[in-house]
Amino acid sequence: MPPPTPHAGHHAPTQQMRFAMYAPEFAADPYRVYAQMREQHGTLALVYLDPDVPATLVIGYHTAVRILHDPVRFPADPRLWQQGIPARCPVLPMLEHRPNALRNSGPVHTRYRAANTAALDHVRQHELHAAVEQIAIPLINEMCEMGHADLLAQYAQPLAFQVLNVILGCPPEIGQHVASGMAAIFEGVNAEAGNVMLAEALTELVDLKRRYLGMDVTTGLLTHPAQLNEAELMHQLVTLYGAGIEPEQNLIANTLRLILSDERYSGDVLRGSLSVRDALDELLFVDPPMANYCVSYPPTPVEVDGVILPAHQPVVISMAACNNDPAVISDQWKGNRSHLTWSTGPHACPAQPLAYLIAQVAIEQILDALPEMELAVPVDHLTYRPGPFHRSLTALPVHFPPSPRLTLI
Repeated sequence: MPPPTPHAGHHAPTQQMRFAMYAPEFAADPYRVYAQMREQHGTLALVYLDPDVPATLVIGYHTAVRILHDPVRFPADPRLWQQGIPARCPVLPMLEHRPNALRNSGPVHTRYRAANTAALDHVRQHELHAAVEQIAIPLINEMCEMGHADLLAQYAQPLAFQVLNVILGCPPEIGQHVASGMAAIFEGVNAEAGNVMLAEALTELVDLKRRYLGMDVTTGLLTHPAQLNEAELMHQLVTLYGAGIEPEQNLIANTLRLILSDERYSGDVLRGSLSVRDALDELLFVDPPMANYCVSYPPTPVEVDGVILPAHQPVVISMAACNNDPAVISDQWKGNRSHLTWSTGPHACPAQPLAYLIAQVAIEQILDALPEMELAVPVDHLTYRPGPFHRSLTALPVHFPPSPRLTLI
């Protein structure tokens, strides 16, 4: 990766360097970089999320837990920070203030979170299970007779997108604009235009649901006693789509990568001694699909682990590095859900059961349909998309004996 840049901040030794998390070299081998960070910095690493966006990356598990449970010293509101950030900054859409639960603290956060959790509680798991199966089978049928496929582009991406549209009651034509805008934001390429596209599409969805209420999460937000206004509704949906497309497709694809590349799973999942849920638990621990996020912005300088963190500068939790912290790492993955992949504290993900269910059913469906599927390239030849936040393959090529199409019941 590009040579780290000297850190000129107060209270930091001059030999400490900042790591460029936006670089392709970081995406290619982030765990090597996390190890370097730990060696040079301890629990708090100096990083760049973008050439003009310095931040502190939390790589110590216990330190992260303390920060995530301390919204007073580490609030999620970025408004003072973003005043000096140009609109064209590629990571701004992932970090900027929005009137939603993710980017607020205190009573405002409580109000938004109550609306979100109540709306998500309306999703019936048995109906979601059936919806995932109904979406998975046509996608499998499009590839099963060919004998080869890219499971990311042809399965994980469209499945996560279509399932979320069902949950939110979003028509495919609106959802496609949402997906394009969200992809641009996560990629950091044309992120400003992607942000505009996303806002326009979600405003259209809210307008549609006002006219045609349904049994979906968007309707639940519209009818909640919090009485969210138009901008608030749109930005709750930004959070739900942000959490429901990119991380979910990465969870599905990366878990399939683990199952297909690790002998413990490639044999044992199919024979039944290990389950898809076991693979999901391990993946969430060792290689989370959303690797670095849970951002806070200290309103005043604050001391953590002997380091003074500056006011109004992003503090990012590295779920990937914290889960692999030597202080807590374990080789017992089965049933172990002490990882930070879903965050913890007041901003913990409220949709964990739904995300688990979608990924588990999607993976079980394709493994049942194509049991002889194998990676088409060695696992160490797979590549990852650059970006400071996600852990996302560029493709997941597989091959398998051509199989007959499944019957959609």
